[in-house]
Amino acid sequence: MQRRNGPEGIRVTRVGLVYILLTLLIGLAATNTGNNALYMVASAMLGALVISGLLSRANVRGLGLELKAPGEVFAGRPFHLRLKAIHLRGWLPRWAVLVSISRQATPRLIPYLGRHGIARGDLPLLLQQRGRHRIDVVHLASLFPFGFLRKGLRQAVELEFLVYPQIFDSGPALLERAAHAGARPSSLPGRGHELLSLREFRPGDDPRHIHWKQTARTGELIVIRHEAETGRRLTIVLDNAVGELGDEARAARFERLVSEAATAAVHALARGTAVELITRDQHIPFAGGALQRQRILETLALIQPASGTGQPLAVERRGVPQLRLGLEIEPAAGALA
Repeated sequence: MQRRNGPEGIRVTRVGLVYILLTLLIGLAATNTGNNALYMVASAMLGALVISGLLSRANVRGLGLELKAPGEVFAGRPFHLRLKAIHLRGWLPRWAVLVSISRQATPRLIPYLGRHGIARGDLPLLLQQRGRHRIDVVHLASLFPFGFLRKGLRQAVELEFLVYPQIFDSGPALLERAAHAGARPSSLPGRGHELLSLREFRPGDDPRHIHWKQTARTGELIVIRHEAETGRRLTIVLDNAVGELGDEARAARFERLVSEAATAAVHALARGTAVELITRDQHIPFAGGALQRQRILETLALIQPASGTGQPLAVERRGVPQLRLGLEIEPAAGALA
């Protein structure tokens, strides 16, 4: 793709097409009848068409464009690029400027941009492939002054951003495939889900922990004590040693596995679980929080198939549930929609 600024020609709009046909009809009528008034009307209409072309060309020049991607971009999910348009040179303001990523994409209309003015907006975009993406040019078009013509201009920009794998809605189902769901009782009181014991109500106890059935049976306030959950961990093993992905079905299956790993990691981290990611060539140790989420998503966004070894990727983690993903591992029924 060319990165230099350059014209993209003039396209006639529907209104312009009707106008041109009407101008030709009036010119034909003037020729047949010799009516001077019709000659003057046809000349004025042709002059307006020429002026429209010249003003449209000047209307898309002298603009500076800046694009910025959002913090997180996921494949298969619509997002918006932040657009900033600046009037850099010229005495006249700009009217009715259309900005788009491609000539087929839905454009963003800038109705008015004053001298040395700044306009901001969003450009909708949808990408299906993960990985690094680069936008080199933005397409400008002008409907000014009459909307008869659309003068196009290719404007060079520089924007590179990372697209994360697609995230499915079946995160809970994926986590259920990992044994134990990552939580282990500690035999100590805390905010877990497992029942530890029952005891009498004491001042300072949370009334929400009152066991009403036992209270009604004994006639005294009884509260529930839960076990604290420790060691909430999940190991995601993605075996990317798949060799050459010769056919489209195998390549699509590999991309689906990458998205499954990303989906499981995002949902597990949202639950407060520490997540570890292991592939053939990378290892991200156990951690939680937003930074770990970013590390895993960036790794999965850039992961590539590795050479096949014929041996499965074996990982030993005692007491830690594992979600194993590979082309030779069949997913659980109903795991993905």
